Amino acid sequence: MEANKVSHYRILEKLGAGGMGEVYLAEDMKLGRKVALKILSEEFTTNKDRLNRFEQEACAASALNHPNILTIHEVGEDSGIHFIATEFIDGKTLRRHMSKSPLEPREILDISVQVASALEEAHGAGIVHRDIKPDNIMIRRNSHVKVLDFGLAKLTEAPDRSASD
Repeated sequence: MEANKVSHYRILEKLGAGGMGEVYLAEDMKLGRKVALKILSEEFTTNKDRLNRFEQEACAASALNHPNILTIHEVGEDSGIHFIATEFIDGKTLRRHMSKSPLEPREILDISVQVASALEEAHGAGIVHRDIKPDNIMIRRNSHVKVLDFGLAKLTEAPDRSASD
């Protein structure tokens, strides 16, 4: 692996770090688009059971198709480095957004409705996020909200919609 490349992604700059690893802005060299590339930390990938569970949950989350849920493009591995490629959100976290000035009631309601809509979709698919916080909510420049980081998500049994009372 080259220092500035993982699989077919060219790393452009570091965006941040969290409990699971580091996040980079990268270019998908096959499709010519920007992505957010999360490189999982070594401590997270050394436990095979934990890694398998994470990959299973990431695959389940990648099947979610909702305008307020971050799209997962790929879960992969290159030369021992495990990564997740997602859509790149040009915006800021809710935490950063709130630090500038207090939110207006109308804005609070708009953000809350979008987050609730995303969680309703995930719950309907049997996925519980388990880490909703201002750092895992991005707000794009046009005020569109995206819920991020289903990495701590827990798969539950999908509700049986055919059961009658």
